[in-house]
Amino acid sequence: MLTIGKLGAAAGVKVPTIRYYEQIGLLPDAERSTGNQRLYSKVTKDRLAFIRHARELGFPLEAIRDLLGLSDRPDQSCAEVDGIARAQLRAVEGRIARLQALKTELERMVGQCAGGNIADCRVIEVLGDHTHCAADHDRDIHAVSG
Repeated sequence: MLTIGKLGAAAGVKVPTIRYYEQIGLLPDAERSTGNQRLYSKVTKDRLAFIRHARELGFPLEAIRDLLGLSDRPDQSCAEVDGIARAQLRAVEGRIARLQALKTELERMVGQCAGGNIADCRVIEVLGDHTHCAADHDRDIHAVSG
């Protein structure tokens, strides 16, 4: 059995995150020692490692909840799991496309900078007036950062 600190160190997750995952039901409530200290099994450590890896791959918490539920039923078809993973792949591809468009716009904006005075600065001009942009990326900025 692992204490919460040892579990966090073993899985590379901070203690408040472990508590949060317990609170929202991604991890089961911990057993308690006679001194009321949280104690975790290897099964919980493995589940936490699964959650951490899924988060690193950008899966939202609800998708992780679904994946965990499906992983608890190993005799089922993996079609639903594949669907969740494919949806995540599409989301990542969309973010990459939006980031690429933002990169292109920033490169264009910086490339037009003549290095003169602020009064003639193309970067300031473009940032101040969205109509100078090559693409309508306003919606994309919020999708990438949000």
